[in-house]
Amino acid sequence: MEQSLLKEAPSKATRRDWIGLAVIAIPCLIYSMDLTVLHLAVPQISAEFKPSAAQLLWIVDIYGFMVAGALVTMGTLGDRIGRRKVLLYGAAAFGAASAFAAAAPSAEMLILARALQGLAAASLAPSTLSLIRNMFLDDRERTFAIGVWVASFSAGAVIGPLFGGVLLTHFNWHSVFLINVPIMALLLIIGPTLLPEFRDPKAGRMDVVSAAQSLVAVLSVVYGMKRIAADGVDVFAAGAIVAGLCIGWMFFRRQRRLADPLIDVRLFAVPAFSAALIMNILGLFMIMGMFLFIAQYLQLVVGMSPLTAGLFTAPAGVVFACGSMMAPVLLRYFAPRSVVACVLLISAVGFALLTQISAASNPQSLLFIGMLVFCTGMAPVGAITTDLVMAAAPPERAGAASAISETSFEFGGALGIAVLGSILTVVYRTSMEGAVLPDVPVSMHEAASETIGAAIAAAHALPGAAGSELLAVAHAAYTYAFEVTAAVSTACALLAAIVAGLMLPHFRLEHMAK
Repeated sequence: MEQSLLKEAPSKATRRDWIGLAVIAIPCLIYSMDLTVLHLAVPQISAEFKPSAAQLLWIVDIYGFMVAGALVTMGTLGDRIGRRKVLLYGAAAFGAASAFAAAAPSAEMLILARALQGLAAASLAPSTLSLIRNMFLDDRERTFAIGVWVASFSAGAVIGPLFGGVLLTHFNWHSVFLINVPIMALLLIIGPTLLPEFRDPKAGRMDVVSAAQSLVAVLSVVYGMKRIAADGVDVFAAGAIVAGLCIGWMFFRRQRRLADPLIDVRLFAVPAFSAALIMNILGLFMIMGMFLFIAQYLQLVVGMSPLTAGLFTAPAGVVFACGSMMAPVLLRYFAPRSVVACVLLISAVGFALLTQISAASNPQSLLFIGMLVFCTGMAPVGAITTDLVMAAAPPERAGAASAISETSFEFGGALGIAVLGSILTVVYRTSMEGAVLPDVPVSMHEAASETIGAAIAAAHALPGAAGSELLAVAHAAYTYAFEVTAAVSTACALLAAIVAGLMLPHFRLEHMAK
C-alpha cells in the first residue's frame, strides 16, 4: 500500500481531460446545491404539508440514505458497462425525479420523489470520481483534480443557499427542485462530447443479490433508528436494526466468496484505507447534521428569511472550497496523520463554541464564528481521505473504490442527519413536554412538542400572552437541543482526531509533496 501511494504515474492529462474535469464538476455542484437548498425549504414544506417529526426526517434524509444504499451498486455498474454511460443515465433520471419532486402533492409523495432522486444521484458521484481516476493518472494531477472535485461540492453549498434563498423569496419551495432540470439537460448535451468512456474490460457479471443486500441493510438500520426517534424503542425498531446489521454481515461474507465482488473487502485490511473511510463517516456525520440545524435555527428561532439565512451560511461554503484546494499544499510539508488530526481538533473547537449559544450575549455572532471555525477544520479532510482511497485502488476498479469512498461520505452525512436529528427531536420533545404552560390547551401543547414548526403554528393561533409564552418556550427548547447536538459533534471530532493520529500514514506522500 505504502509503495503504491509513493509511485508516480508518468502520463500527463490532456487538454480534453482538463475540460472534462469542468464538465464533471456540474453534477457535483447540483448534488450539493440540491441538499443545501432543501435545508432552507424545510420551513415552507412544513407549513404546507404539516408533516410529522418522522416524515420531516424522511423528507430531509431519505435522499442521502438511498444514495448510500445504491452507491456500491452504481459504482460497480460503471466499472462494467461504462462510467460515462452510467453518469448520463443517472443525470437523466435525476432530472426526471426532480421534476416529480417539484410536483409532489403531499408529504408521502415528496418522500417517494426524494427516494427516486437518491437512487438517480447514486450514479453521479462514483461515476465522476472514477472518471477522474482514469483521466488523471499522474499522482500530483490526480490530487489536484480530486481537490477540484471536492471543491465543487463546496461551491454548490455556497451557490445553493444564495440561489435557493432568491427562489424561496420570490417563489415557493417547488422551485428549488426545478433548478435541477435544465442543469442535468446541459450535462446530457455536452457530456458525450467532452467526457471519455472507461470500463473494466475484464469485469464480470453484476451480482444482483449483493446489490439488494447493500440497499436493504442500510435502509433497515435507518428505519429502526427513525422509528426509535419518532415513537421510542419497540420490538419493530430493534428488529429492523438487528436485521439490517445481519444482512450487512451476510453482504460482507458474500463479497469474500465471490470471484468478482461488488466490494474488494481486502482493501479494508489496509489501515490507511479503513481510517480514511472512518474519517469520511465521522466528518459528514458532524457536518450534515449541524448545517441542517443551523438553517432551521436561523429561520425558526432567529426569524431570518430563507435568503438571509442563505447569505449567513454562504461563507462556510467558501471556506470549504478553499480548504479542499489547500489540502495538497499542507501535505507538501506534513504527513496526512498530522494534518488530519490537527484540523479535526480545530473543528472540535468550532463545535464546542456552538454549545454556548444560549449563554452568549450575541448568539448570531457566536454561531457564525463557531460555524467558520469547524468548517476551517473539516475542509481539508475530504480531499485527503478521498485521495488515499483512490490511490489504493487499481484503475480498473476505480468505480468500486470511488463508490466505497462515496458510500462512507453519504452514509456519514445521512447518519448524521438521522442520529443527530433524532437526538435533537428527543431533547426538544422532552423539554417541551416538561414545560408548564397553563394557558395553552393540551392538544396544542402536544402538537407543539412534535416539532418547532408545529410550535410556531400553534403560537400564532393562540391569542396574546399565551402565544408569546409558547413561542419563547419552543425557541428555548430548540436552542437547548441544538446545543446538545453540538456537544455530540464535539465528541465525534475529538474521536476522529484520535483515529487519524493512530491509523493514517505517518509519512509524507511524495506525489503530494512535489
